Amino acid sequence: MAGNWLEPNLERKKKMMKGRPRVPTGGSTKGTTVVWGDYGLRMTDHHRRISAQQLKVAEDTIKQRLRGLKYRLYKRVCCNVGVFVSGNEMRMGKGKGSFDHWAARVAVSQIVLELRGMLHEQVARDAFRLAGNKLPGQWEFVKKGEPPIVGITKLDGITLEELKRPRRKVPAETVEPASPPPSVSEGQRTPLDLP
Repeated sequence: MAGNWLEPNLERKKKMMKGRPRVPTGGSTKGTTVVWGDYGLRMTDHHRRISAQQLKVAEDTIKQRLRGLKYRLYKRVCCNVGVFVSGNEMRMGKGKGSFDHWAARVAVSQIVLELRGMLHEQVARDAFRLAGNKLPGQWEFVKKGEPPIVGITKLDGITLEELKRPRRKVPAETVEPASPPPSVSEGQRTPLDLP
């Protein structure tokens, strides 16, 4: 009986909890491959919220590394989440807080930046390494044509339908029975026997 009136409060608290933002991460390959450019920067650890300022610093780092070269840089994420913060040492309540900055929710294995141009691969790899050092989390360099990813599973040689399909049940007749353990004569002792 007591659980009935507590359940809505628990659900409301789960929605309001602070911490890592909930990002849809399973069952989709959307945004995990390079589309417009030749090279990309992909997140590898787990989903997180990246601020617009962090993305701007990463973009400026790439521009500084590639100064004087012909290239085109694409941003694949949009900072459309407003982050509101109440000050330190504030008592509970008193509203939501004031607007602080814009951010983007980035799921695991998402491509954030893409690069196209008259570049050597090592130069692009170095530029993305510097940009990944400025961003929170772990990042990897990817090229156009690499297989898509679902969660952390690369779809190299298998399709999404095969991954979603339930496992096959093996009929009992085809399974060979396990051989019985070897019998121990009275004179022999096994390591499991206690004195």
